Amino acid sequence: MKITLTTLAAALVATPLIAGEVAPASVTFGEYGEIEQSLTGQPGDPENGGLVMKNKSIGNCIACHQVSALSDQPFHGEIGPSLDGAGDRWEEADLRGIVANAKQMFPGTIMPAYYKTEGFTRPGNAYTGKAPEGDLDPLLTAQQIEDVVAFLVAQKEE
Repeated sequence: MKITLTTLAAALVATPLIAGEVAPASVTFGEYGEIEQSLTGQPGDPENGGLVMKNKSIGNCIACHQVSALSDQPFHGEIGPSLDGAGDRWEEADLRGIVANAKQMFPGTIMPAYYKTEGFTRPGNAYTGKAPEGDLDPLLTAQQIEDVVAFLVAQKEE
């Protein structure tokens, strides 16, 4: 089979990696704060999502939320709602919106915006990262958001 430049270009355009991820400032929220489209064009990995949620240096979701599926990690918080059954309570787009920027759906929440880089002040330089011109990096990457969403979608009431 002979691969032409046209065939190669068509294949690359059809590949989700070429489309790239949606930048934090370009995220489109729905009327209620939901995000319909994946931030990466790739499915999330629920196993990685669980790791992000319980890792104190990444998502640290369990600092505020109780999650029975992550009971191997101690000291779950009680500030936010339990995330057991999250996949029954919310649609995937809702969960993506909540994780990316919960304030779009719940304006008074204290939950941090995990995929936002402007419109707020973060104390210290710990979160000022490698983004162009010294901009703030989001707390989670687009793929980490998708991974957490995949984990939460899988959380069903037993």
